Amino acid sequence: MSVFPFSRPLASCLAASMALALPLSAALAQPSAGRQPGPQAASATQQTLARQSCEGLRRAVAEDQKGAASGPLFLASYRVADPKQGTPLEPALAGAAFTYDNALAGIALLACGDAASARRIGDAVVRAMERDPNTADGRVRNAYRAGPMTEEKAALPGRWDAAKNQWIADAYQVSTATGNVAWAALLLLNLNEAEPSPAYLAGARRMLGWIEQRTRARNAPDGYNGGWYGWDNAQRAQTWKSTEHNIDIAVAAAWAAKSAGGEAEAERRQARTALEFVNRMWNASEQRFNIGTKEDGATIATDGSGLDAQLWPLLAAPEGSCPWMRGLDWVEKHHRFGEGYGFSRSPDGIWTEGTAQAAATLVARKGAAPEALWQLLASQRAGNGLYYATPSARISTGLAIGPDSTGADFFYYRWPHLGATAWIALAATGFNPFTGKTAATGATSPCPT
Repeated sequence: MSVFPFSRPLASCLAASMALALPLSAALAQPSAGRQPGPQAASATQQTLARQSCEGLRRAVAEDQKGAASGPLFLASYRVADPKQGTPLEPALAGAAFTYDNALAGIALLACGDAASARRIGDAVVRAMERDPNTADGRVRNAYRAGPMTEEKAALPGRWDAAKNQWIADAYQVSTATGNVAWAALLLLNLNEAEPSPAYLAGARRMLGWIEQRTRARNAPDGYNGGWYGWDNAQRAQTWKSTEHNIDIAVAAAWAAKSAGGEAEAERRQARTALEFVNRMWNASEQRFNIGTKEDGATIATDGSGLDAQLWPLLAAPEGSCPWMRGLDWVEKHHRFGEGYGFSRSPDGIWTEGTAQAAATLVARKGAAPEALWQLLASQRAGNGLYYATPSARISTGLAIGPDSTGADFFYYRWPHLGATAWIALAATGFNPFTGKTAATGATSPCPT
C-alpha cells in the first residue's frame, strides 16, 4: 500500500537512444564559480520543440471546441494518436478534462502567444467554480467533461453503460484535490498577469479561500491537507500533506497577495504557512525533499520520492531556496532513467512530463538545458501533435490514486497527454508557470555554485 496518496489526474484504470550530454546536477554546476556564460541562443531542437508543442496545444483546442470558436472550453487530457492502432483509452479517461492538465495547458498557451485560447480555459475554470452541480463554496473538481461548456451547470465526466443501465463515474474525478485547486488558481493568476482582470484575480482568491477553509491542517506540522475524496454525499478529508501541494499554495497565495495589494493579509499568511511546511519537508541529511506526510498528517513519509516534489520548489525559487539546489544531486542519483527522468525513486521508465519539468528547471535556474534532453522530449511527439506520457507501455509511480485503492495503482501509459505537452511547451519557451515570466536566455543562477 502506498504511504502517500497522490492527487494528480489519472483514472484508476489507467525510445529514444541518445544519452544526456550533461546530468542535471552537472548542468546546473556549469560553469564554475567566477566564470559567467555569455548569451546562449536556444538550440534548433529547442526552437522546433517550442513551435511543435504549441501547435499541438492549438490543435487540441481546435479539435475539442467542436465548432464553437469562442466561449469557455475544457480540453481532453488523453487521446489516442491513432484510433486504429495502439493501446485504446480506458473508458474512464475518454473525454475527461483534468483540471491540472487544463491549468497547465492554459498557462502554456499564454507562453505560446495564444492568449485567446488560454482565456477560454480560464473562463471554463471560473464558470466551473461558480456553477458546480452541487456546491458553491469555491472549489473546483479534479476533472470535468471535455469540450465547450454549453450547460447551465459544469458537466462532470462519466458515461452511460447500456449493459448495466446506469451512469458510470469515477470517484477521483469528481473529488477535489488541494493541489489541483492551487493550479487552477495559478492559471487565473497567470492570465491576470498577462492582462489584468478582476474576475480572474477574484476567482484565484476564492479558490485559495476554499483551500484555507477546507484543507488547513488541524495537527502539526502546520500546512495544508490533500483535499476531499469521494461522492458528494460521502466525501471524506484526505489528511495527508504534500510537499508538492504546499509549494503550489505558497506560490499562488503570495502571487494573489501581491496582485491584490493591501487587502490580502489572509493570502500573505497562507503563503507563509505553506512555505514553512515546504521548508520543514527539506531533508537536510539527504539533501532532498520528503514527499510529505503519511495519512495521519504528522508522520513524515521518508521512503518515497516524487520528481515534481523535488523540482517544483527549485522552479518556484522562493526567497531562501538556494540550499535546495543541492537536491539536484538526489534527482540525478534516484530519478534518472536512461536518457531522462522517472516519476518515482528508482523509476521503471521515463516520465515525459517530469523530464520536461527538469528541462524547465534548468532553463529557469541556469538559462539552458542540455541538447540531448530536448532531443529526448522531441522524440515523444505523437501523430496528433501531443506528446506521449512515457516512451514505455506503462510506468509506475509507487502511489495510490485514492483511499479506495488497494495498492499503488497510479500508472502512466503511452498515450498522448495534454499535461506532458504543456510542460514541454513551457520548458521549450522558457516560460515559468510559477512566476508568469520567461527566463532570460543565458541567465545565470542567483545561487552560489
